[in-house]
Amino acid sequence: MASIKISEEVCKGCALCVTACPKNILRLSAKSNKNGYFPLEIFKPEECIGCANCAVICPDCVIEVER
Repeated sequence: MASIKISEEVCKGCALCVTACPKNILRLSAKSNKNGYFPLEIFKPEECIGCANCAVICPDCVIEVER
């Protein structure tokens, strides 16, 4: 099983990763970070296949995928 780590305080909430995820397990949080952005959150971590599409497309490199 893969796991995803997110630097929530650095994430700007662009949502590119949300659209890149083939399993639709990512969404933007309802809570803002210290910069006022709504960061990425994983709502179905057990369904992650470790494809790393989210990490590759992230312009700010805030996502790390461990397989």
